[in-house]
Amino acid sequence: MPDFSSCAKKLGASFNNLDLLVEALTHRSYLNEHREYVGSHNERLEFLGDAVLELAVTDFLFKKFPAKPEGELTSYRAALVNTVSLAECAQALGIGDFLLLSKGEQKDIGRAREVILADAFEAIIGAIYLDSGFMAAEQFVAKNLYSRIDDIIAKRSYQDAKSRFQEIAQEKRGTTPRYETLSEVGPDHAKLFTVGVFIGADEIARGEGQSKQEAEQVAAEVGLKSMRW
Repeated sequence: MPDFSSCAKKLGASFNNLDLLVEALTHRSYLNEHREYVGSHNERLEFLGDAVLELAVTDFLFKKFPAKPEGELTSYRAALVNTVSLAECAQALGIGDFLLLSKGEQKDIGRAREVILADAFEAIIGAIYLDSGFMAAEQFVAKNLYSRIDDIIAKRSYQDAKSRFQEIAQEKRGTTPRYETLSEVGPDHAKLFTVGVFIGADEIARGEGQSKQEAEQVAAEVGLKSMRW
C-alpha cells in the first residue's frame, strides 16, 4: 500500500481526512480485484472535482482575459482541462506512483493511462474541496494548471489540429494545405481511412482514422510535430 501521507506532501495539500485522498487515488479496477477492500473508488470524487475544476478555470480565464469573447474563452478552457493536459499535471506530481489499480490497469500505456491519471487529478480536486473547501481546491488548481495557458496560446493548442496547421502554413508558407485520401480499406461499417496532408506538391504527413475527418485531424497533428510548428 502506498504512503498516502507522502503523497499529500508531494501534492502540497494538507488533509484533515486522509481517507478522501485514498479514495481519490482508488480506481474501480482495484476494488474488482480486491474484494476485501472496504474503501470506495474515485468516480464520485472525479464527478465533483470536474465541476470544481470547471468553475475555478472559468473564473481564472474570465478575469485574466477581460476582452476575450465567450467562444475563445471556451476554447482556452477546453485546452486547459482536456485529458492530455490533466494527465501531464498528474504525471508531474507523481500521482501515478500512488494509484490503487488492478494488475491489468497497471500495465496500461498511452491513452488509457492518460485517462486514469486525468480522472485521478480531478478526483483529488474533489477530495480537497470536500476536505478543505473551494479556496484550497482552487489554490491547488492554480498552482498546477494555470501557468499552462501561456504555452497553450503560444502554440495555438486551443485550436483543433487542422485549424492550427492551416493558419501556420498560411503564415509560414503563404499557402493553404490540402488533404488527399490515400486509401480506404475494410467493410463499410468499419472502414479505415489514410489521409495525407500536402503543402504544394510535398506530402508533409499521413494520418489514419475511422472517418476522413478523423484521419485529417491525425495527419494535421503529425504534420505539426514533423514541421516543429
